[in-house]
Amino acid sequence: MSARKSITLAMLVAFAVTALVGGIVVAQEPSLIIGLLLPGPKNDAGYNQTFYDGVLEVEANIPGVEVLVAEWVTDADAESTMETMILQGAKLILPCGFAFQYPALAVSQRHPDVVFMHPGGWESTHNFINFFATTQLEFFLMGVAAGMMTETDKIGFIAGMPLGYMTGNVNGFHLGARAVNPDVETHLLLTFAWYDPTKEVAAVQALLDQGCDVISYHLDSPSAVIQAVEAAGAYTIGFMSKGAQAYAPNGWITGLILSWGDYFTENAQAVIDGTWQGYRWDRQGFADGMLEIAPFGDAVPERVQQFVLAVAEGYKAGLINTFMGPIKDQAGVVRIPAGEFWGNDLMGDWDFLLEGMVGSPQ
Repeated sequence: MSARKSITLAMLVAFAVTALVGGIVVAQEPSLIIGLLLPGPKNDAGYNQTFYDGVLEVEANIPGVEVLVAEWVTDADAESTMETMILQGAKLILPCGFAFQYPALAVSQRHPDVVFMHPGGWESTHNFINFFATTQLEFFLMGVAAGMMTETDKIGFIAGMPLGYMTGNVNGFHLGARAVNPDVETHLLLTFAWYDPTKEVAAVQALLDQGCDVISYHLDSPSAVIQAVEAAGAYTIGFMSKGAQAYAPNGWITGLILSWGDYFTENAQAVIDGTWQGYRWDRQGFADGMLEIAPFGDAVPERVQQFVLAVAEGYKAGLINTFMGPIKDQAGVVRIPAGEFWGNDLMGDWDFLLEGMVGSPQ
């Protein structure tokens, strides 16, 4: 090899090594690492997907954000999963399972410099808050759509666990339906599991047998329910993720959609800026962008669409109070007196169904 070629080769090698080492040295640190824990799959077209879609929006909105995602996290593994994420540099933890609240609270106490945001609970500290959408108040809109679309005057609702928040959702749904169709009966069935496709399909069939032609739900993943409803030629009202609409090409009416992107982005930026504040119990709705109305299906008449959208504007303007008394329970007893209003602070207290409903909240 000639001297000139040897020198050239040496320079190329030196340049390559310098570029490689230099690339490692100057690699940009992430602006924020977010840890997302999900009790199910991130693409379930339901509960879990809403949070995954939300953190993807944060990645798109804020340069340098990285997201660690753990799917199918059990209650027993929640603490160790969060600890691992913190070791990997996470400074914002989203433990997005209802049962993850107290495991997350325990981890937060060991890591006061890490921020924790839990959906649907009630605890809060300097570095731990709770958030969720005002679904109970605004499920009324979905009831309006169901009440206008039913031909049998019987609508159904399938729910997982008997929680006050779930009962508030179905009660709001029923009040909305009765506001436009006083003859409507709302039938509630519980599966006692957030995800059990076998029980969910059986519940759909039971509601169809009772004459229900519009069915909604409060479950982690709606795919089994929606496909069973679609196969029977009935209508679906969705909840949580826009992805659910793909399962009902013919019977989709609309849905109440959880939209976390802007809220997560605002909080992530506050963590980066050092301005994030704890001791919060955040509840937001249509006016704040945390809830959206899903696109209407092709089977929904224009007059129904326009009416539902007009009611939504009433919510945004603060003109509608869903749970304003007098409101009676199934036995006809007044549970919310005239002039009294149940707001966000009482949504976990529901332990009864309303007049004109069939089923049990327990």
